[in-house]
Amino acid sequence: MLTVNNLEVVYHSVVLVLKGISIEVPEGQIVTLLGPNGAGKTTTLRALTGLLEIHDGRATKGSVAWQGASLMGVGPDTIVGSGIAHVMEGRRIFPELTVEENLIAGGYGRSRSAVRAGIERAVARFPILGARRHQAAGYLSGGEQQMLAFARALMSNPRLLLLDEPSLGLAPKIVAEVARIIGDLNRDGMSILLVEQNADLALSLASYGYIMESGKIVFDGPSQQLRGDRDIQEFYLGVGGVGHQSYRHVKRYRRRKRWLS
Repeated sequence: MLTVNNLEVVYHSVVLVLKGISIEVPEGQIVTLLGPNGAGKTTTLRALTGLLEIHDGRATKGSVAWQGASLMGVGPDTIVGSGIAHVMEGRRIFPELTVEENLIAGGYGRSRSAVRAGIERAVARFPILGARRHQAAGYLSGGEQQMLAFARALMSNPRLLLLDEPSLGLAPKIVAEVARIIGDLNRDGMSILLVEQNADLALSLASYGYIMESGKIVFDGPSQQLRGDRDIQEFYLGVGGVGHQSYRHVKRYRRRKRWLS
């Protein structure tokens, strides 16, 4: 469905951020991309959604294909229209607009009837948004804003949802609700690429995972395999006394060398 092959991305014409990554999101699956801050996860999503240019970035090598068609050089509006939606890190709702106006913005380019239908689906899936329908979005709680960000993305009726750190800054109870929403969307047929630092959450939801470090994919496999791997347990799941650390800060150089070689 979505295939990224040997992709390289450069910012400001000099900073190489992605160093030949390859990932795949099969239809109807949840795939997770894990890694520490600065690994290149958000840049990967920008490359998939046509947002590199506004950050002075460009793909210099490789390919991105969606349902067999290249996305290289394609504009964000066309990518959204093709069936890909992006929930950005930090939610990025429009705080001055009402909940309903945020949803209308998410349906930009669709017919009025499609937008109305989308809003009704959104408030049915997220009842709290129906209750807050005419309230300014900036007054919503963090969890409610995250639900609004999901609902706004769904207004374009996507087939693939890109989620960038959806659990960031949320209380554990709300994180559990976000996980439920992601699972429900997938059971409804949505394909999802989940970018997360919360490895336990991500691997509990995804069927397959990729580990990214310093712009490279250093390890990948089925989620159950990753959860059982000793290195993943130590570096990402906090098992074995090392905790959530980047390889740059650990003393177990033998395994680090093996992963990055």
